[in-house]
Amino acid sequence: MAGIAKTPEPPYYAVIFASERTEGEKGYGIMADKMVELASKQKGFLGMESARDQDLGITVSYWDSLESIKMWKENSAHRAAQHKGKKEWYQKFSLRVCKVERHSFFEM
Repeated sequence: MAGIAKTPEPPYYAVIFASERTEGEKGYGIMADKMVELASKQKGFLGMESARDQDLGITVSYWDSLESIKMWKENSAHRAAQHKGKKEWYQKFSLRVCKVERHSFFEM
């Protein structure tokens, strides 16, 4: 998934995941691709945007409800990835859940 996500009219929810990685790949890229594919098949998934530089990565996923977010959090493959992230891939991370009440898009 590349570019700006095409989301429906609000309200909907955004999960903002910001992270600082540890050194080395350690299978991170393969798992990240697998999680994007899996999330995109989850009920309530609306889209995703992601960017990373040398120090900071930010992924924003969009969902139709808090229940859909909860189901994704509890997905067994996602839980395994979360565990590995805490153990091997991240120095630190934050997770924020927000309700989107207004949005606007501009395209040239």
